[in-house]
Amino acid sequence: MLSRIFPFIGWFKGYNMAALRADAIAGLTVALVLIPQSMAYAQLAGMPAYYGLYASFLPPLVAALFGSSRQLATGPVAVVSLMTAASLEPLATAGSEGYIAYAILLALMVGMFQFLLGVLKLGLVVNFLSHPVVNGFTNAAAIIIASSQFSKLFGVYVDGAEHHYETIIRVVESAFHYTHWPTLGMGVLAFGIMVGLKRVNPKIPNVLVAVVVTTALSWGLGFNHDVKASVDAIRIPAVHEALVGFNTTVAALDELALERTALAKKMEEAKESGDPIRVIDIQHDQNVVGARMAGLKEKAHELRTELREELMTGVEQPDGNLIFVPRDAVPDGMTADGRTWRIKVGNTKLDPASLKMMGGGAVVGVVPSGIPAISMPSLDLKVMLHLIPFAAIISLLGFMEAISIAKAMAAKTGQRLDPNQELIGQGLANMIGACGKSYPASGSFSRSAVNLQAGAVTGMSSVFTSLMVVIALLFFTPLLYHLPQAVLAAVIMMAVIGLINASGFIHAWKAQWYDGAISILSFLCTLAFAPHLDKGIMVGVVLSLLVFLYKSMRPRVANLSRSEDESLRDATAFGLKQCQHISLVRFDGPLFFANASFLEDQITERLMGNDKLRHIIIVANGINDMDASGEEALSLIVDRVRSRGLDISLCGVNEAVMAVLERTHLLEKIGKDHVYATMESAICATHESAHRDGNEDSCPLTTVCRLA
Repeated sequence: MLSRIFPFIGWFKGYNMAALRADAIAGLTVALVLIPQSMAYAQLAGMPAYYGLYASFLPPLVAALFGSSRQLATGPVAVVSLMTAASLEPLATAGSEGYIAYAILLALMVGMFQFLLGVLKLGLVVNFLSHPVVNGFTNAAAIIIASSQFSKLFGVYVDGAEHHYETIIRVVESAFHYTHWPTLGMGVLAFGIMVGLKRVNPKIPNVLVAVVVTTALSWGLGFNHDVKASVDAIRIPAVHEALVGFNTTVAALDELALERTALAKKMEEAKESGDPIRVIDIQHDQNVVGARMAGLKEKAHELRTELREELMTGVEQPDGNLIFVPRDAVPDGMTADGRTWRIKVGNTKLDPASLKMMGGGAVVGVVPSGIPAISMPSLDLKVMLHLIPFAAIISLLGFMEAISIAKAMAAKTGQRLDPNQELIGQGLANMIGACGKSYPASGSFSRSAVNLQAGAVTGMSSVFTSLMVVIALLFFTPLLYHLPQAVLAAVIMMAVIGLINASGFIHAWKAQWYDGAISILSFLCTLAFAPHLDKGIMVGVVLSLLVFLYKSMRPRVANLSRSEDESLRDATAFGLKQCQHISLVRFDGPLFFANASFLEDQITERLMGNDKLRHIIIVANGINDMDASGEEALSLIVDRVRSRGLDISLCGVNEAVMAVLERTHLLEKIGKDHVYATMESAICATHESAHRDGNEDSCPLTTVCRLA
């Protein structure tokens, strides 16, 4: 009982110093990969980089203690990070306090969902996400994740569009207008280091080396160069006009947002009072506010783009202050500082007295020291109701990723894996992690592989990983200030390359053409609907269920005949001659309400298509279950066949179906002497009577009786 509640107790059976040393080395190795990777994934999720470290503190520890896999490395992962951003985008601005609070709440909900599935032993619910759907989604997500990093790689800033491909078009247009070459250089250098070291020696922590080298270069070369300046220092009238217009537009948007919130409260009151006229009036007001906000958002986007695309050069004044003039219009007698300056423009009003001027590349910036305070996330019922479908999808996706990795490692190590216990471990990791300011986490394929290759024996390796993250949070956060954002983008892009698996589409198509089609459609829909990734998954799930229902409603019904190897096979598929007087009909599937009439139609078709037919044998080997509708249909088939002067028998009936026949007295109607154990015995018992006075030259079933 204790081992079930606390699986980690089993770690210490036969545990020794050698195992402890191996776990410590593996834990340290994983931490060297996890620390930079987690910061990159946090930004992918729309969170400040250091929240990736928070998600790497408690989740790996708790998941290892309460999961069943001893080598699974839990923490921030690419797909779950992307899904987090997609889930929260409609609720708040990425990186804002509200957004962070919602991300932490989402982690709590994901954990609760996984924990309940595990406790109720419903791990099989993950099967609703079929492999073709997951393959299509994962390939699309990898492309979306990689392309979402282009703006950081080129050092450009754009507004997100309604669709991801529109955002990428904006990035490309902005990159043509202005690419920050030092930023691109840092990203390319990081790529070169990671790819080169992976080829030289895969055991070298290439991500860490890339981060250390580029951070040192960033610090030494003054890669980041930001200053504060007043609007008066910018000697470009168009910038002044755009700034005033932008602030006016943002202020109007804030007022409309307050008005929309007030209308939402009025709508709740109107619905409670049951006044339909008032509800319609408020809906009209909400639509008007929504239309005005859409117009203002478009105007804000245009002004923001205008401000961002204004490239300036700095000119130092005698007092040491800078003034900013158009890059290609430096006044005579003045010397430019050689930098290209831009205004940092976000979604909030700009302070004309203190504008942030960027004259270099973007870096991570200040990372708070110390571990986060442990506290329960604030609960908001309305937000939770909105997040329920996203929490369910993230729970299933995250668990599917974790369990597939854990199964692959268990196959190598020979350890026993319990999917429901793994759900409990992942659920507790996310719930307790949320109390430590974590966003949703899951098992990582790349870090789990590193853990296994480094020689991890038990989950103690994850304990050491968490300990290393704590040490980094306490003592080493100042060293991360100069880490270039482009390097984090390169880390993400390198990590998701492994998610692209084009052969998965071909494999699915070879298995069944419709599985391949579902995989391709899931891929295309996920790309088309991005950043609304849940829609792509839902399309795939619905298509999978529709195919399942169609196959259940129209199972395969085969006419059997003897083949050259004396076995009984599908006559149509193998081009075999059939007996004129006996029809061997095999029904492949459970006989229930959805397909009962289909079997009736198939039997009727054989009755109408062969006037020499005398006996029908239903081969029930494939009928593994039968409900009331199936039993009723079979009874009607017996009546219809015998009313035409023909006979009908059954063979290969299993115990479950036989029990239904006995309880409903259909067995008495068919006749116990008309139910046979095997096909051969049924053919031998009916062959002579069916061919009496017949004129068939050579019956292919004759040798069946001889062999029997």
